[in-house]
Amino acid sequence: MTPTSSDSAATRPAIRLQKGRSRRLRAGHPWVFSNEIDMTAEAKALPAGSLVTLVDAGDERLGVATFNPHSLIAARLLDRDAATTVDEDFLAARLGRALALRQALFADPCYRLVHSEADGLPGLIVDRYGDVVTVQANTAGMERLEPLLLAALERVLAPEAVVMRNDSPVRGLEGLALGLRVAKGEVAGPVELVENGARFAADLAHGQKTGWFYDQRDNRAFVARLARGRRVLDLYTYAGGFAVQAALAGAAAVVAVDRSAESLELAERSAALNGVAVEAVRAEAFAEMARLAAAGERFGVVVADPPAFVKSRKDLAAGAKGYRKMTRLAAALVEPQGFLFVASCSHHMPSELFAEEVAHGLSLAGRSGRILRASGAAPDHPVHPFLPESAYLKALMLHLD
Repeated sequence: MTPTSSDSAATRPAIRLQKGRSRRLRAGHPWVFSNEIDMTAEAKALPAGSLVTLVDAGDERLGVATFNPHSLIAARLLDRDAATTVDEDFLAARLGRALALRQALFADPCYRLVHSEADGLPGLIVDRYGDVVTVQANTAGMERLEPLLLAALERVLAPEAVVMRNDSPVRGLEGLALGLRVAKGEVAGPVELVENGARFAADLAHGQKTGWFYDQRDNRAFVARLARGRRVLDLYTYAGGFAVQAALAGAAAVVAVDRSAESLELAERSAALNGVAVEAVRAEAFAEMARLAAAGERFGVVVADPPAFVKSRKDLAAGAKGYRKMTRLAAALVEPQGFLFVASCSHHMPSELFAEEVAHGLSLAGRSGRILRASGAAPDHPVHPFLPESAYLKALMLHLD
C-alpha cells in the first residue's frame, strides 16, 4: 500500500458519526463500528487504511483515526486531538513511550514492545528479541503506515534485523494478504532470548505467532517455583517455555509434549542452552494424556497451555468442551497434593465460562482442590481500559487433593 506520509489535519478526509452514536467514543472507547458511521459514497470510496478525522453529527472533531470502509471495526482511534499529524515523529513518540515502559518492567531486552491499542498503535504488534524484532501489522491502517513505522523503529531502536510476520489470519478481516519477509538485516535460524533468567531459542521466521509467547512469562515463573523436586509434565510445550524453567528450578524430571517436531527441536535446543534435561515426546496431547493415565503415570505438576480452542464465536460451544476434556485428562495425571496449571488464549472464551469448564473437568475426573491463582498475560501485554475483551489470556493454577 502507498504510505500515508503527508498527513495533514487541514486536508485529511472527514468521517462523520451518525447522530447519537459518538457516546462510546467520547467515553474512551478506541473503536468506531461501521454501523455508527454515515457511510456515504465518499466514505466507501476511501482506500482501506486511510487516515481520517472523526467528527460527530454536529461537526465537532473527535480525533484522528485509521479507517477501513470494508471492516466491521471501521475506525481505530490514534489520537483524540484531531490536529495531530500522524507522521514518523508521531510514531517514534509512541514507540519511545512503549520502550520506556518495557525498560521499566524488564532488565533484559526481550519482551512485547508494542501491544496494539493499549500502546496507542491499534493493530500493531512488535516483539523484541535483543537486537532483532518481529513486526505484525494486523489492520489496513498499520499496513498503510508500514514504511513510516519502520523508519520510526529504526530511529528509536535501530535493530539489527526486522522480521515482518504479516501471516496472522486476522488480517483477512481487513482484506489484507498474508506474507512474511525480512525487512532489515538477516535472520539465519533461531534467535536467542532471555526470560526469567533462562535462555531460549525462538524461530522468528517459521515459529508460532511472532516466534515466542512472552504473555506467559509470569505464569512460567510461578509454575517453576512449584516444580522443585517434582515430576513435571508440560503439554503443548511449543519451544519449552514452562519445561525448561521448571527444570532450571530443580524439577526431579520434566516431560515436554508437542505434536510438532520443529517445536520439540526448539525445546531441546533451549534445554541444552541451559544445561538441563528435558524429555521431548512427540504426540497429540489428548492421546498422550490418555496413554499416560492408562500407564499409571502421575506428576507433581501438570501444565496444559494449548493453542486457541475457540478461534471464532461459532467455535465457542465445541471449544468450551475441549477445555473441559483437557482439564479432565490432565487432572487425572496430577498426584495427590500436586499442581495443575491450565490456560486459554482464546479471545472468544469468556473467563467465567473457562473457569466453569475447568471446574466441570475436575468434577468429571473425580478431583477436588483449590484455585491458588487466577492470572492473565504478563505486563508487556497491557490491556486498554475500554477494551476488556483484549485481556485474552486466562490461566488458573490449582492445587489438587
